[in-house]
Amino acid sequence: MHTCPVETPPDSVPSTAQRAARPSRLAWLDNLRIALTVLVVVHHAAQAYGPADWWYVEKQPKSSALATLSAVDGAFFMSLFFFVSAVFVPGSYERRGARRFLTGRLLRLGVPLLVGALTIVPGLMYAYYVHYRGYGPISYGRYFTDVYLGLGDKPADWTGPSWPDLQFGHLWFIQNLLAYSVLYVICRQAARLLKHRGDREHTRHVPGHRTLLLLTVALAAATFLIRLKYPLDTWVPVLDFLQVEPARLPQYATFFALGVLAHRHGRLHRFDARTGWLWLTAGLLGVALLFAVGADAPAFGPGGLNGASALWSTYESFLCVALSVGLLTLFRETLTGTNRLTRELSASSYAVYILHLPIVVTVQYFLVDRGLTAAAAWLITSAVGAMAAVMAAAGIRRLPGAAKIL
Repeated sequence: MHTCPVETPPDSVPSTAQRAARPSRLAWLDNLRIALTVLVVVHHAAQAYGPADWWYVEKQPKSSALATLSAVDGAFFMSLFFFVSAVFVPGSYERRGARRFLTGRLLRLGVPLLVGALTIVPGLMYAYYVHYRGYGPISYGRYFTDVYLGLGDKPADWTGPSWPDLQFGHLWFIQNLLAYSVLYVICRQAARLLKHRGDREHTRHVPGHRTLLLLTVALAAATFLIRLKYPLDTWVPVLDFLQVEPARLPQYATFFALGVLAHRHGRLHRFDARTGWLWLTAGLLGVALLFAVGADAPAFGPGGLNGASALWSTYESFLCVALSVGLLTLFRETLTGTNRLTRELSASSYAVYILHLPIVVTVQYFLVDRGLTAAAAWLITSAVGAMAAVMAAAGIRRLPGAAKIL
């Protein structure tokens, strides 16, 4: 499902008025990234108390509303994250060139991925192992070598979710983003060798209702077809390394490609606000309807050749497009300000994403058997997790050399 976006250079230089109207750092896009990062924390805070998915903390009070919230989040927020991340890729590539761009991506994405996979994720999995697997006491060192790395014998009654426990957890996004960045360089180099400049009139096109409807239909069809074999929450190792959820691959790959293309010809600024407001309204109505029905309704299915899967693939694709377009419009039109706090939060958002999960899970463990409702536990976890992650990120970023990576 990966696409190779081919770009053409801008056909005109922005006027002085246009340059003045465009913040050099796209402050509104930074503000959107802050909001998405907070939403990631809130989403993971809800995982123990809403959906029936596997999670690091089990047997907690459940809320159908939080399960629906998780479904709404999953429908769009990581796709929009890929879009926002991709917007900055072409500019970085053009400033640095292919080699320096890849070196920078390996440093900024590869180093945290490797460090996190050897520290953060095994710590989380070890906590799950000793609390819920029932195999008896084991030291962290032995767990790390025998179970996490899989150097020991696999227990006959292994309960999973996979063997060995080695995985990337929430760092899958960074891993996939690195893979997409490498694919982007390959496409750019191929386009250069072929001297392909693309269709200039097509690349100048600003999406309208018809284009967005066609995008929704195409995403729904591709999603349904992939989910015939790979239902939601089915993760597969690509080349025994890349951690991928095929059920959402059409959305992620498409939105990364769209983010790359949005860089050209000022699409982010030229997109009609009225179109965006209408899609935002439709998306919010879709969210309201989903909360009224419930994401666990029999009408919605995670995959397979059935009507429930077709309906959810379509509904999820609609929410993905409508909420993404709507939120881009909302932030571009209304949330354009910047100050010392937002600049700090924007600079720390990447580190917050990396660091938040062990904090959130620690709070969830602390709240076990406290007699709280699912909603109360979620609110506490969200608030404490977000604040602690921001403070931790701000502190770590100020360590020598950390700012170059985080």
